[in-house]
Amino acid sequence: MSEPILVVEGLEKSFGGVAAARDINLRLGEGEVVGVIGANGAGKTTFVNMVTGYLKPSAGTIRFRGRDITRLGPREVTGAGICRSFQVPQVFGSMSVHDNVMIALGIAEKGALASWRPLETGERARRATALLERYGIASSAGREVRLLPQGVRKLLDVAMATVSDPELLMLDEPTSGISTEEKNDIMDRLMSALRAGRKTVLFVEHDMAVVARYAGRVLAFYDGRIIADGPPSTVLADADVRRHVVGEALHPHAA
Repeated sequence: MSEPILVVEGLEKSFGGVAAARDINLRLGEGEVVGVIGANGAGKTTFVNMVTGYLKPSAGTIRFRGRDITRLGPREVTGAGICRSFQVPQVFGSMSVHDNVMIALGIAEKGALASWRPLETGERARRATALLERYGIASSAGREVRLLPQGVRKLLDVAMATVSDPELLMLDEPTSGISTEEKNDIMDRLMSALRAGRKTVLFVEHDMAVVARYAGRVLAFYDGRIIADGPPSTVLADADVRRHVVGEALHPHAA
């Protein structure tokens, strides 16, 4: 593994008497593409929420580039260089794709949304166009988001999450709600854009074929713990992972 940019040690989270995360330890190397798998309630999203500041851990530490970010809020974590997308795209449905990106750019630029400053500037418009081209959705720039297929909305959500040029991007189920026929096309465009931007990526995914195809490393969660960590072929064939996560009938090399 390359030099770690994210180090998680002894991370735990309890809600009342229920443990949602138990002794999570992880070193994430720069440039890695990591898939996170696990049944509903296994602790995947709880883990992502803690790293991105939406939940505060009950115990443990999170370090990014050597900096302790354990107690930071979402905006501070974003400022440190970690951004995320959500399972349900966080977009403005009644606005155009272009305007969504312009708003994201304005928010990322401190003070840019002041009422006395125009949001639409030539430089910002050029940046928005370049971003949409990178994610392969420039042809939809003028369309209302609510009229677009789920896959395009997902790509837009990720594009908006990367306007601040984060080093680490965490994606919560990037193919949820997308038809089986479209998944590879959407993931190809997504991963191509992120590779071009030299991003380190961690994505939560339920489709094992997507995980096997796009992840270089897989973390398997069960009962709030990481029960396996390694290459897709190894993790997806692991006896405990097959028992608790993917099922005995899985063919891990399906494309």
